[in-house]
Amino acid sequence: MRRAAAIFLLLATPSLAQQAPPPAEVRVERLAPGVAVLFGRGGNIGLSYGDDGNVLIDDQYAPMTERIVAAVRGIDPDPIRFVLNTHWHGDHTGGNENLGRAGTVIVAHDNVRLRMTMEQLVRGAPVPPSPTGALPVVTFSENLTFHLNGDEIRAIHVAPAHTDGDSLVYWTRANVLHMGDIYFNGMLPFVDLDSGGSLEGVIAAVGIALEIANDETRIIPGHGPMARRAELAAYRDMLRGLRDQVAAEMRAGRSLNEIKAMRLADAHGRPADFITPDFMIETIHRELTARQRN
Repeated sequence: MRRAAAIFLLLATPSLAQQAPPPAEVRVERLAPGVAVLFGRGGNIGLSYGDDGNVLIDDQYAPMTERIVAAVRGIDPDPIRFVLNTHWHGDHTGGNENLGRAGTVIVAHDNVRLRMTMEQLVRGAPVPPSPTGALPVVTFSENLTFHLNGDEIRAIHVAPAHTDGDSLVYWTRANVLHMGDIYFNGMLPFVDLDSGGSLEGVIAAVGIALEIANDETRIIPGHGPMARRAELAAYRDMLRGLRDQVAAEMRAGRSLNEIKAMRLADAHGRPADFITPDFMIETIHRELTARQRN
């Protein structure tokens, strides 16, 4: 899990995808009748399968497509009818072009398509526009429901959180919730401020998820292992605590470097992770500073 976080930057950006390590094996875990999760390299994938065909929630990145398709066929031989992207980052949308070429319909929030059509920045690195064939062809502004495979699969757009195009995805009958990158389980999260993201929004979006979930809900994080509601609540509390600690130190007049030296996030991350404790504090400080200016 830690290694996955460390290489996340390579997988998140199309411009760096050529440097990514070779495709990983895909591990499948069945969560409920007609619902599974696929773990590979990149964002965790949700799968709805059954009489109406296969629906993927995210598709990792291009070199993984062949193995993902093979894993899906091992569960259900039908074609992949839809892919729903939870946000625009390349480790969740990198397989779009391959799957779209095979006839899969790509679906996402309006802002996902918009960002994929323009150059973006991820941690200061430029990300070129995605190929036309990778773009979502069906978009929505708020919520969307798939009535497939004996379930209602609800895509719920939330206010800017990890990015400005995030969606939660909930199987209402199976009681499975895909969080996208609103939830990094077991590691510090990446809040992409340059993509309209906001730590305050992440905290609020997790609150929405906690209202949806109950103690029996199976929760798929964007990265990391499966979780339950109690773990998601602890994650929200951790983020609130870090935000409040940094805000208090800023009010006390301490500089960013002084706050980083206090090692406030060290209990939740390591220097080798993709999002280091220092970077997490920098992100919180940057967001709070911008709020003060506004």
